[in-house]
Amino acid sequence: MPGQDLVGGDGRGLSLTPASLSGVGMRLRIVAVTLLFAVGGCASPIGLAGITGRPMDATPTGIVHLAAGSDTDGSTVTDPATGGSTTTGPAAPAPGSGTAGSTVAGPLMPESVPADPVRADPAPAAPAAGAPPVAGPETPAAKPGAVQQRRPESDFPLPPPARPVNCRQIKCVALTFDDGPGPYTGLLLDILVKYQARATFFVLGRMVAVDHRDSLYRMVAEGHEVGNHTWDHLDLTGLPEAEIIHQLRRTQEIVRHAIGFEMTLMRPPYGSTNTRVTDVSRREGLAQVLWNVDTVDWRDRRASIVTERAADVEPGSIVLMHDIYPSTVMAVPRLLNELTAKGYTFVTIPELYGEPLTGGPVRSLDIPRAAMARLRALDGPAHGPRGRPRP
Repeated sequence: MPGQDLVGGDGRGLSLTPASLSGVGMRLRIVAVTLLFAVGGCASPIGLAGITGRPMDATPTGIVHLAAGSDTDGSTVTDPATGGSTTTGPAAPAPGSGTAGSTVAGPLMPESVPADPVRADPAPAAPAAGAPPVAGPETPAAKPGAVQQRRPESDFPLPPPARPVNCRQIKCVALTFDDGPGPYTGLLLDILVKYQARATFFVLGRMVAVDHRDSLYRMVAEGHEVGNHTWDHLDLTGLPEAEIIHQLRRTQEIVRHAIGFEMTLMRPPYGSTNTRVTDVSRREGLAQVLWNVDTVDWRDRRASIVTERAADVEPGSIVLMHDIYPSTVMAVPRLLNELTAKGYTFVTIPELYGEPLTGGPVRSLDIPRAAMARLRALDGPAHGPRGRPRP
């Protein structure tokens, strides 16, 4: 197409050809894109490629620029590094071809950008025969507390021999700890070992799932008792019978799997119970255990207050505490010292009663009045070294 001669404002003539129009247009586009990214404060090589028809280089500082000689319309591009000029592009005319006005990619005819090929993920290999199912959208992973393969008996803790304790003849107190195992349970177990004291732990199934049996193993191996405190610490009186059974059985299963221990005691959360809870517990082989000394350690988290309340016991008392609070664990050494000086032996719930419990609920050992008066008169450690800290 023949060029057109125009007269500029300075009176000089301008010759416009398709090639010159194409080059001017591309420069205008580059300037426009540069201003756009300067105002927006960001750079996108992909977005810029959609405008110019070629991918861009991104510097480490996030500034996008055209590579030297990367203009696609066959026009002249100046390299800022060398100051040289280069005419490039896939449709650049060959020397001597005389096709300066041949069709090239430019503002009027942009070069098409091929779409990214669609990657097809390989089909998963079929599992080997007899292999366990792999968790996925159709096969979810087993939830904590689900029935799992039983550990070998050699991997279970061995409890120490039973102690000859008669809590109708000596002063006994049962310290109980709820809602664990938690991050402070290991420290509490260290303290109890030092004082040769035993306790009863009513555990939550979901906490056992997190603990990975470490604390449970020690509890049994060091002579403590483990009881069922349900899975989620829900008020059982507000649940249907099927859910009560689920809360108890799921906790029984995870403890059985972890340490091979069959719990025979349960404590309803909040001490909330009724005839339905009692009947279900009895059918599940669990005796309900409540308390008659409440430290209220969940509310008043000061070791001195917890110690003062826990020390207000009488023979046969069951004390409620929680091993999930550091203030409670800090109160235990002083409590053990004070009660040891008064002649108390620290026993588990089965040791307190001296026989298997059924039904319930029980709150403390029922000691005849005459025997209680005699026990209250006892002072000092009447039980030998048990209850005293080791040197």
